[in-house]
Amino acid sequence: MTVALPARPRRARLPWGALLWPALLLLCLLPGVLPTLINPLNLGEVGAFDPPLWRLTLTHLGLVALSGVVVLVLGLPLAVAVTRPGWDAPRQLAETLVGLGQTVPTFAILALAVPALGFGWAPTLLGLIVYGLVPVVSNAVLGLSGVDRGVLDAARGMGMTAWQRIWRVELPLARPVILAGLRTSIVYNVGTATVGAALGAGGLGEPIINGLSQQNTALVLCGALLSALLALTLDAWLGLIERRSGQMS
Repeated sequence: MTVALPARPRRARLPWGALLWPALLLLCLLPGVLPTLINPLNLGEVGAFDPPLWRLTLTHLGLVALSGVVVLVLGLPLAVAVTRPGWDAPRQLAETLVGLGQTVPTFAILALAVPALGFGWAPTLLGLIVYGLVPVVSNAVLGLSGVDRGVLDAARGMGMTAWQRIWRVELPLARPVILAGLRTSIVYNVGTATVGAALGAGGLGEPIINGLSQQNTALVLCGALLSALLALTLDAWLGLIERRSGQMS
């Protein structure tokens, strides 16, 4: 007679990325760290930053976070609307219009926004919102369309209204796919937001723009390195949230 041994509990994977990337980002933001690392490379001179790098990073993060909230507020209701039965034509139209955001170059969107909105955060946010809508709407449509029709029929049989089915059945089941789209949108916009420095929006694009104008590769490297670390940090954190959401659903 054989006795089945209880299965060993699986070890939770350590979120090393969610710890490593923010630690490296914070280290690079300490005064004097980046000049010490980059100046010996003889790519140019890196001195004191005004405003300091931590403030540029917070400005950059604010641009990305605010645009991400607006993208979610606009994109999720749009995806819910076009996935209703009988909305095939509006769905194709919405996907086409949203897709134009990544078809048109970012510089073109910003150039068209400047005459109407001026310089600063406003045109930059508009560009980030237009550019970030694509993955959020596409993933939300995919997730909502993939909900099992049998589950919806069971919810309808239990007497749930249309709104109850959306909030209590469809959105929870589609949540991992929606979060994956939001994650992609935010990581994309970390890089896109660097363009906003040319319009006076600030952020980590300032060292890059200044380095290009001064032909100082070291400054460009500073901005690019911090932008990359910020993108990796947000990607790791959002990936952690996405995995936990998938385990809950």
